[in-house]
Amino acid sequence: MSRADAQGANVNPITEHTLHLEPRAREDARNRLLSAKGHLEGILKMLEGEPYCVDVLKQIKAVQGALDKVGDLVLKSHLEHHVASAAQRGDADKLVAELMEVLKYR
Repeated sequence: MSRADAQGANVNPITEHTLHLEPRAREDARNRLLSAKGHLEGILKMLEGEPYCVDVLKQIKAVQGALDKVGDLVLKSHLEHHVASAAQRGDADKLVAELMEVLKYR
């Protein structure tokens, strides 16, 4: 179960760890999200007219690919920085439950 922080984002009460992305990976994630944003804006603009279905599908696939890659970066970071040290902190069972929940969405 999660709660919302002051900005309205979900905060996990089990482990309130922050995202640890190396600067290069953070920049990669940012660029991919900006690319996805551009593709989404392109799709919205296409839908104002009469686009060819395949062109829309290609743009949707590009957005999905960008989001998948950012998800991979975040998951890898979580595994490296939080899961790998769970046994040392004594919260391995809680993190396994958390990961099972996360994997439902991957």
